[in-house]
Amino acid sequence: MISIRRYLVRTLAITLTAISLLSVIAAYLISEHELEEILDAQLSLEGRIIAAFLPPSPDIEAYRALAQRLSQPDHPALLNGDRKFDEAAQRKTGVLYHHEEQKLSLGFWDAQGTPRLLGPRWHESSAFPAPQEEGFRWVDYDGERWRVFSLFDSHSDTWVRIGLRKSFRQEIVERIAINHLWPMLLLMPLALWLMTRVIRRGLSPIEQLSGQVRDRDHTDLSPIHLSVPRELSELHRALNAFIARLGETLEKERRFTADAAHELRTPLAGLKIQLDNAIGGEAAALAKARIGIERLQRVVEQLLVLARVDQGQPQGVEKIDLRALVQELAAELWPLAEARGQTLEITEAEHASMRRFHVMANATELGILIRNLLDNALRYTPDGGRVAVSLEQTPQGPRLIIRDTGPGIPEEMLDKVTERFRRAASQRTTGSGLGLAIAVALAKRQQANLILRNHEQGGLEVRLEWKSAAS
Repeated sequence: MISIRRYLVRTLAITLTAISLLSVIAAYLISEHELEEILDAQLSLEGRIIAAFLPPSPDIEAYRALAQRLSQPDHPALLNGDRKFDEAAQRKTGVLYHHEEQKLSLGFWDAQGTPRLLGPRWHESSAFPAPQEEGFRWVDYDGERWRVFSLFDSHSDTWVRIGLRKSFRQEIVERIAINHLWPMLLLMPLALWLMTRVIRRGLSPIEQLSGQVRDRDHTDLSPIHLSVPRELSELHRALNAFIARLGETLEKERRFTADAAHELRTPLAGLKIQLDNAIGGEAAALAKARIGIERLQRVVEQLLVLARVDQGQPQGVEKIDLRALVQELAAELWPLAEARGQTLEITEAEHASMRRFHVMANATELGILIRNLLDNALRYTPDGGRVAVSLEQTPQGPRLIIRDTGPGIPEEMLDKVTERFRRAASQRTTGSGLGLAIAVALAKRQQANLILRNHEQGGLEVRLEWKSAAS
């Protein structure tokens, strides 16, 4: 991935160069148009001035005087269309001359189009074309293109045509464009240097923020305290939020490891004591050892399930018949309820038997979830108690409700009992503190909402609600 600094420098340099070139092109085009207007106005003005000074029926002497002033070094004016140049016309007695005059010329024709006087450059190979109409036009002559203004003076009965080479116009426009270009070329290195400095300064907060993260010890999960510009404030907050979440996760993992070690150590220690008693001849010790083994087995199984939920990716979902799944799981747990004289029943609202309770979920994970909820209800319900499972159809979707007649959970513990290894006082001897934590994690993965509350008539009520039913 290209660096931001290099990208900005390269992009801005190309942009600056493109803008400079466009400025020069725009200056060229604008100057060309404006210069054309100015020079056309100048040609028109000069043509009318010259025509105003022509005497009625100009004679040869009048044209000779004009020829002397129009002639240029090595390029005299042509008098009366005579190819033999008059020596007097070739002399420029004290007349100022500018080398740019070679780009201009003029001529005079009579009413019939016969040349009377042609200025320099207009008789090199043949006579310059005679005017046919008044006004501006472009004329090609001797490999050159001329911009000419033609005027017929009725007072002297003479055509006056004054012209300017197109190359002269182009030279002026090119000079203007070059005069625009040179300052830009000279200032370009300075502009690029300043631009690089500005970009480096603008990106320095990113480097500082990166340095804060890079130079940290792996155990330092404190927030990043750094003044950043507005554009980096969201990234700053996101990093601090991520660090906070990471700290919470690591803390939970450390607490989980410590709690898991404690939960495994307790039944193992008890099991060792009961086995020692059995070796000493106590008959009841083996039965107690079996109970300890069962509790240890349950803790290990739930730890494995929890590890799978924490580390596994969401599995594929399918349409599941919730009623059939609940009935199947209740049948599996029925021997446990029967052994303790408990009642396990499934009820449905009136006309609910005609409904189809379908949800989109992963069959394995949903089975583990509902089995954990049923198993918890049976374990914490006293012998001879009752566990009722009901299915309801709400406008939002299906709802599964499990009610037991156990001791319930103290109100102050309802929000905490779903944390790992958190147990109510009544669960100290039988529970592992993982069942509800697993249920909450699985419910979230199945897009379901798990709600715990104490029933008005006693016992705990667990609700599993889906936002929408499967079609």
